[in-house]
Amino acid sequence: MIPQVEARSSPPGLVPPPTFEATYEEHFAFVWRSVRALGVVEHAVDDVTQEIFLVVLKRLSEFEGRSTVRTWLYGIVRNVVRGHRRAKKKHDASRDPEKSVDPETLRDAEGRDPEATAAKTQAARLVIQLLESLDDDKREVFVLAELEQLPAKEIAELLDENVNTVYSRLRLAREEFAAAAQRHRARDAWRSK
Repeated sequence: MIPQVEARSSPPGLVPPPTFEATYEEHFAFVWRSVRALGVVEHAVDDVTQEIFLVVLKRLSEFEGRSTVRTWLYGIVRNVVRGHRRAKKKHDASRDPEKSVDPETLRDAEGRDPEATAAKTQAARLVIQLLESLDDDKREVFVLAELEQLPAKEIAELLDENVNTVYSRLRLAREEFAAAAQRHRARDAWRSK
C-alpha cells in the first residue's frame, strides 16, 4: 500500500510538489532501472529502490520545483546507490568468500526454462560487468544516454554538469564500453579454440 501524503502549498510562482503516489507511479520504472544500471546487484535492487522511495516520501515536501521531478529523483538515486555500494564494499571485504552463495545460481522457483533463464542471466551479467569497467561518472552518463535514452541536455541537468562535459564523458564511455566488449569477445574466441 502506498502511503498517502498531502501536498503542501507552494509560494506564488512555484509549482506545487507532486503527490507521492503520482511520483511513485510515474517514476518507479526509471528509478528501478537506474538502480540496477548503476551497479546494485540484482537481488538488492528492490530493497534499494524501496529505500529511495522512503527518502522521497520524507523529502517530497521539500521539492521546490526548481528542477524536474526526474532530476530531483535522480539526485536521490545517485546518493542512495553510492551509499549502498560503499556499504556493500565494506561488507564484502569482511566476508569469507568461500562461504558466499550467488543467489542467481539457485534453482528458479517459478519453473522457467533453465536454458533461457541462464542465457538471459548471462547476458545481463555481461552488461553489468562491462558497465563496471567504467568509472562512476562515465557509467552514469552512459546509462542515462544509452539505456534511458535521455538527451544530453537532460543528462547535464540531472548530473548538474556542462553539456559539453556530458558529451565528452559519453564519447569516452562508449569507447571504453566497446573496447571492453571487444576484449570479452576476444577472450571467448580464444577459449573456444
